[in-house]
Amino acid sequence: MQAPLLSILGLALLGALHAQGDAPVQAGFQEEQFTGKWYSIGLASNSNWFKEKKHLMKMCTTVVSATADGNLEVTSTYPKADRCETKNSLYIKTEEPGRFSYTSPRWGSKHDIRIVETNYDEYALVATQISKSSGTSTMVLLYSRTKELSPERLERFTQFSKEQGLADEDILILPKTGKSSAEER
Repeated sequence: MQAPLLSILGLALLGALHAQGDAPVQAGFQEEQFTGKWYSIGLASNSNWFKEKKHLMKMCTTVVSATADGNLEVTSTYPKADRCETKNSLYIKTEEPGRFSYTSPRWGSKHDIRIVETNYDEYALVATQISKSSGTSTMVLLYSRTKELSPERLERFTQFSKEQGLADEDILILPKTGKSSAEER
C-alpha cells in the first residue's frame, strides 16, 4: 500500500517541478534574428540578490552577437551608482535551438537559459534556471528592441513569471535611466 502512495506522491512532485521550472523554448528559434541590441524592460527573480538589489535596478541595454560556433556573446551595460558597468557573458549553445548554458566565473552558478518566446523585432521573453550550491532560483527577463512595450507584452511577462512560480513581489518593470540613447550603448 505504501509503494503506490509514494509513487503517486513522487509523480505529483515531479509534475509540480516540471510546471514551475521547465520553460518551453521558442519553436524554430532563429539565432541570427535574435542578435542585436535589446533593452531589459522587465526582470523577475526569486533569488536573494534580486530581493536585496531590486530597489536599485534600472533599465539596461544588452547586445547579443553570434559567435562562429553558434554560441551567443551577451554584453549588458547597466547603471551602477554614477557610472555604467558592463558585463560580458558567453552563452553556450545546447542541442536544442534557443536553449543555452552559462557558468558564472565569479559565483560558479550554472544557468539554463531558454528563449521562451520572441518575434525578434519587438520583444523576447527569456527564462533562466540558476543552480548553485545553496540551491536554485528562477529568473525571467523581458527584452525589447525599444524602451517602450505594449501593456499586452508587459502583462504576458507578468503572467509567464507567475507561471514559473514567481510572486508579485518578485516581478519588476525596470525604470528608465533618464540618459539619452547616445549615452546608453
